[in-house]
Order: sequence, then C-alpha cells, then structure tokens
Amino acid sequence: MGRHRKPAGPTPLPTLTARRRLAAGLAGASALVATFLVVAVDPAAPPAPDRTTTATAP
Repeated sequence: MGRHRKPAGPTPLPTLTARRRLAAGLAGASALVATFLVVAVDPAAPPAPDRTTTATAP
C-alpha cells in the first residue's frame, strides 16, 4: 500500500510586525490623501451667514 502524506496545515498568518507596518502605511496614506483633498478641493458654496464658525452651542 502507498504511503499517505499529511494534509497541509493552514497557511500561517502574517506576523504582528507586518500587520502593524501595514496599518501604519495605510494610516499614512490616508492622511496624505486627506491633506491633498483639503488643499485641492474648494468648498461647493460659502458657509451660510446664519452659521457660526465657533464650536460653542447657544
């Protein structure tokens, strides 16, 4: 009778360092894209005159 091989185990997951590096890279790319959009895209309309620019509530 022929010999049987062990079935291949699950593929190993990326290491924690690789995951952190990927997360940092994606966060950096997201920040660069957001900065570019803030600089390059003008608002569609000026703010309404009844809106205040402060974050305080009445």
